[in-house]
Amino acid sequence: MSDRYKVINHEEQYTLWPAERAVPLGWKDAGRRGSESACLDYIEEVWTDMRPTAVRTRAKELASKLARGRRG
Repeated sequence: MSDRYKVINHEEQYTLWPAERAVPLGWKDAGRRGSESACLDYIEEVWTDMRPTAVRTRAKELASKLARGRRG
């Protein structure tokens, strides 16, 4: 089995990708290589919020707007 490495997209979502293949368009190399198990362990450690970046950002904006509305 080949080494794998993690790649990450603009929404900060991770996947495993075979090291011998080019990184897909829209993704970048996350800089970690190793066995599938080692990479999955790392992803589990760092990817603590599964929501895409755009959803997390919008949720923060809405929470802030709601908090301002309660103060006023």
